[in-house]
Amino acid sequence: MKWKKSDLNQYKQAKEYIDTILIPLVPFHLSNDNTMEKSAFQSEVLSVFTNEIENELSGRIMLTPNYSYLKSADQEMEVERLNTWVYDLQKQPFNHVFFVTFDAAWKKNEQAMQGTLVWLPGLHSGDLHNKEMHALIRDQVEQIGELIRSYW
Repeated sequence: MKWKKSDLNQYKQAKEYIDTILIPLVPFHLSNDNTMEKSAFQSEVLSVFTNEIENELSGRIMLTPNYSYLKSADQEMEVERLNTWVYDLQKQPFNHVFFVTFDAAWKKNEQAMQGTLVWLPGLHSGDLHNKEMHALIRDQVEQIGELIRSYW
């Protein structure tokens, strides 16, 4: 289920079955011309990836809106802010919280995060419409889907 009206109406009727939440962590910055395109590309890939995970695990998982943050922000403060999301989410019956990101900087504060961090090795560039790219995403979706299922 996604963060949209029709899915949320369904969620309210079947919330006892939807016990897992997926939060994409997406850095944003315009201050560095050298990494701007890479970050935008990774954001696009992460969107495709998380939507595929949601489709794969439909009926057990809710995909939240992206958690966007400034790449230059204090990581510890971002963890605190992110944990406030989790505390709010836990008012619903979500037993499993997964954060998905290409940003390895989250690994430093993983222990303080109120959920499981899934760090994906970064793709720096490519064509989202390429068959090879879709095959790579599909392979990662299957692997991460298995990881999430192991928590159930």
